[in-house]
Amino acid sequence: MPEESAALKRVIIHTDGGCKGNPGPGGYGAVLVAGQHRKELSAGFRHTTNNRMELRAAIAALEFLNQPCDVELHSDSKYLVDAMTKKWVVGWQKKNWVTAAKTPVKNRDLWQRLTAAATPHQIDWRWVKGHAGHRENERCDTLANLAVASANLQEDVGFSGGDD
Repeated sequence: MPEESAALKRVIIHTDGGCKGNPGPGGYGAVLVAGQHRKELSAGFRHTTNNRMELRAAIAALEFLNQPCDVELHSDSKYLVDAMTKKWVVGWQKKNWVTAAKTPVKNRDLWQRLTAAATPHQIDWRWVKGHAGHRENERCDTLANLAVASANLQEDVGFSGGDD
């Protein structure tokens, strides 16, 4: 890790997203921990997909940070973690948001927002097995489910209506 990271605040983030049906009503949860400080975030959406909620969880957590940080981000989404660690997103950007199969990248709006939110930070993206008893991942799952069950579901602006 570069030397300047020593001065960055260390934040551990756990995220999860899900849907009741795919597509269907969905929600996300995120838990941020920095030292003794803890913050929980969640939101629910009327009509969305599981992948969009996984992305929104990471976006919400990273956008919450008000300064560049040294982040350890845990997610049970291979879609999210692989796209970031295997540099798929970098390739998509270079190809004007087209995949190797020459099809438009799904969830482009959220990938663009995620890359912007991630830019100021040094992030170690870590995959965790979902529903395997990991305390913080389970808490994020609970937050996501509570958000889906709430009466205040938002519109997922940018969702095309397909299985993204």
